Amino acid sequence: MAYTPLDRPEHIPVVFVEAWHQRDADGIAALFDADAEFVNVTGLWWHDREAIRRAHAYGLAHIFDQSTLRLGTVRVKQLGDDVAVVHARMTLSGQTAAGGVAAPGTRTTVFSFVVHRTPDGWRCASAHNTDVAPGMETNIVDADGSLRAVDYRKGG
Repeated sequence: MAYTPLDRPEHIPVVFVEAWHQRDADGIAALFDADAEFVNVTGLWWHDREAIRRAHAYGLAHIFDQSTLRLGTVRVKQLGDDVAVVHARMTLSGQTAAGGVAAPGTRTTVFSFVVHRTPDGWRCASAHNTDVAPGMETNIVDADGSLRAVDYRKGG
C-alpha cells in the first residue's frame, strides 16, 4: 500500500493514521526503528518493532477493527536537522465494546513521537500515546483500586 511519503517529521502521524484505517499493522511497524520503544495509553510498553507490530495487529483485529482514527493538531519541535519531536492530537471512535461498556465513547489522545531522519525518510525511535481527560490534572487510584482522573482544584 502506498502511504504519504515520510519526507517530513509531521508525516509520521499522517502515515500512522493511514495505516490504522487500512488495519495495516505492518505499515504501522514500518514507521519505527527495529529497536524502537512504544508506550500505549494504559502504560503497556513495547521494546522493538516486532512487538509494536504484534500489539497493533492484535488491537486492529480485535479492539479497533471498526474504529476510526482522526488526526487533529500536529506540532513539530526540531531538536536538530535530523531529529524532532512530533506531537499529534488524535480522536478515536468506534472501539469494540468490552468490560461491560456497551459502546465505548469517542476519546482523544496525544501522541508524542521522537523521530529522526534516515536515508529512507523519517522514522520513529519512540512513541507514547496518552489519553486526554478534559479538565483533569492527574490520575488517582481509589480505595477499591479503580484508576480515575481528578482535578484537585475542583475538589477531586
